[in-house]
Parts: sequence; C-alpha cells; structure tokens
Amino acid sequence: MTTYTPLRDVPAAAGYGPGDVFVLFGELFGRGYANGIVDEARKAGMTIIGATVGRRDNNGPLRPLTAEELAEAEANLGGKIINVPLEAGFDLEPAGDGLTPVDRLKGVKPETVATTALDMAAIEESRQKGLARFRGNLADFARELDGLVPSGANLLIVHTMAGGIPRARTLMPLLNRVFKGQGDRFLSSELFWNSDVGRLCSLSFDEVTADTFGALVDATASLRARVEVAGARVSYAAYGYHGCEVLIGGEYRWQSYTPYLQGWAKIRLEEWACRVWQQGVKATVYNSPEIQTNSSALFLGVELSLYPLLAALAREGGSSAAAGIRAACQALLREGETMDAVLAQADAYLASPVLASFGKLEEWPRHNTPDQAALMLTASDALMTMNADPKNIVCAELSKAVFQAVGQLMFDHSWVPQAPVLWLNHDVIARRLAV
Repeated sequence: MTTYTPLRDVPAAAGYGPGDVFVLFGELFGRGYANGIVDEARKAGMTIIGATVGRRDNNGPLRPLTAEELAEAEANLGGKIINVPLEAGFDLEPAGDGLTPVDRLKGVKPETVATTALDMAAIEESRQKGLARFRGNLADFARELDGLVPSGANLLIVHTMAGGIPRARTLMPLLNRVFKGQGDRFLSSELFWNSDVGRLCSLSFDEVTADTFGALVDATASLRARVEVAGARVSYAAYGYHGCEVLIGGEYRWQSYTPYLQGWAKIRLEEWACRVWQQGVKATVYNSPEIQTNSSALFLGVELSLYPLLAALAREGGSSAAAGIRAACQALLREGETMDAVLAQADAYLASPVLASFGKLEEWPRHNTPDQAALMLTASDALMTMNADPKNIVCAELSKAVFQAVGQLMFDHSWVPQAPVLWLNHDVIARRLAV
C-alpha cells in the first residue's frame, strides 16, 4: 500500500514563467479540478498545449476534432490543442465477432447482473485493440508535442484522464442503484463488482484512469531527456482520490466516499507514480478532496465532505477568506436556513457510528452496505433541500474554492516535487485559500 503522505505546508511559489510549457493531457470539459491548474499556468504566462479525446458520431469510428470543434476547444483551453484523438479504453472496439463490449452489455439488468456471463476472451480482444489504438495515437501526439517544446523550457505535464464507465444505456439504471439505491432499490456494489459486468468495468477503469499515466510517461521519454539535458525541469502531475481528512467533531479525520469503485484504479495510478519515481522521473499523484462536478453527479453523497471546509477555513486563520466564502454560501440557502445548521448536519452525518468502520485508510476502498447507503443518501437529500435553488447550490461554491486551491498547490509543488503520492486534505486547502 502507498504510504500515507499528507501535504501539510503550503509550498513556495513555483518558478515557471513565459517560455515554459504546460501540457494538459486530457480534454477540458466544464468546470472541475483541471481548471484550477490551467488558471495557474495562464497566470504564469506559460505556453499552454492541450490534448483531445476526439469524437465519435453516434458511437461510430473515433475521429479528430473538426475545425469548428478545434477552435472552440482551443478557446476554452487558452492554448494550442494537438488534434490527435486520445480516447482511452476499449468499450466501443469490436472483437473478431463484430461485437463491442457495449454490445455485450445489452439486456443486463440489476436483477440479473450477478448471473450475466460475458465473453471475457472477446473482451480481452477488444481491450488489446483499444490499447493498440491508444498507444499508436499517443506516439503521434508525443512526436508533435516534441516539436512544440523549445530547448531550455521547463515542462509541466498534467494528466487528467479518468473514468471509463462503458457507454451502454443498460448500465446506467444499474449504476444508479449501486450509487443511489436504498431500501428495495439498494444494490450491493460488491455483488456488482464481482460480476462479469463489474470485471469489465474494472478493466476499463484501469485502462483509462491509471494505465494512461504510465503510457504518457513512457511516450514522452525522449522529450523528457532532451529537456533535462538542456538543464530544464520536467514534472508530471496527476489527479488521484484516496479519501481526505476533514474536520469531524473538531478534529481532522480521514474519511472517504463509499462506494468509490474507481478506487482500485486510483491505487493503480499511485503505483504508476511510485514506479516511475523510482526510475528518476518526477511524477506525483495528488489525492484531492471531494468536489461536486458534472462527472460526479452520479455519486450522490460525495458532496457531504465538502461542508466542513468552512470550519477548516475558520480554524486555519483565514478569517477573510472564510467570511467571503461563508457569505457566498449563505446567500444560496433558503430563507430561514443558516450555514451553522448546514455544518451541524454535515458533522452529525460524518460522525455517525454507522460510518465508524468506514474510516480505516488501510481498508479503502470499501463496498456499500444498506445502512451506510441509507444514511448517506438521506443526509445528502436533507442538505440539498436547504438550498434555495437546486441548480445553484452551496456545494458548487465550495467546489470552486477546492479546485482553485488544489490547482495552486499542485502547480507550486510540482516545481520541486517531494514524493510520488500526496494527499491534499482540508487543512492545507484552507491554508492555501487563506494566503
């Protein structure tokens, strides 16, 4: 298991500047973690280069972006995008019989998932085809990138690829019951994970979330050598998740969202960072706190750990920052509701005896239980109803603060990285926001 290494102190400002190059390995969609570090690269005046996963029309063949799509993506990024489709995974790759893994999921239901048998040999064939496609396109990407990085430029490459849920319509009702089901609609994540469908998802998560990081480091080896020979720095950063310390009952305690089925892939991501670090590559996975994004909407309850950030801000001496964020959050509540009441409800949830056995870092990730799911989903519902507008909620305001601080911490720490895996807990997030 990776050694638990929290970042406790705010790092000194990074030395990146104009002429240095920032590479975002993954496409920028909506607002989320990656926006924070892209903002820092812009402020520093770095040259920004991005990637694209490409597009599929009606789940057809993978293609590069059109001229219009490319212009829009580059405007969103604020830099040049290398237009080589870097979609990872294999869910839409046909095997020899013409069927894709998504095709094989047709007809699967929550009631039959445990007994659904998939052709795992054919799925492996699809996996190998997807792997070959991705690695070939990655080699093209790396060659083009090499020509865009001048000698003497410091280089920061940030990996943002994650996910890998197969794009099968039949899978979403099933996953909704794993992540949002309670009572009669509860579905055991362990039962799902141990099924053939779960094994397919596990393979896909590993490919997209973790193995793309190792492939990226390998593909850019010659570029890295050229930059380092010229006396410049090369650092790699990736976004991890492995739980987070938040204030519970007045003390910082590690906790996590359950069931986080991508947790095993996130551990694999950490293992990649440790492996290449031992080879002399400065690569760090930053395990970041929970936030609410478009992609996390499926995971109802993941936002519950956000609320104690306000208490951490007050504790770490950031009175002005705490007051500003607290006021912005208060303005989003229904009339008669208060942030004190919100914090009290969140703390009562996090301190519940039902969650006591889930607070062991060494046993992460954990599967759900009926009691844990009911407690989490009921608490999430209760806190969500305290917002005046369900489309403009307290969690979104807190999420912005988190991804801003995460971006700043990652950017500055990557200048002189200290370890292959770090945890960014609420204490250091609050200290960074208070600067």
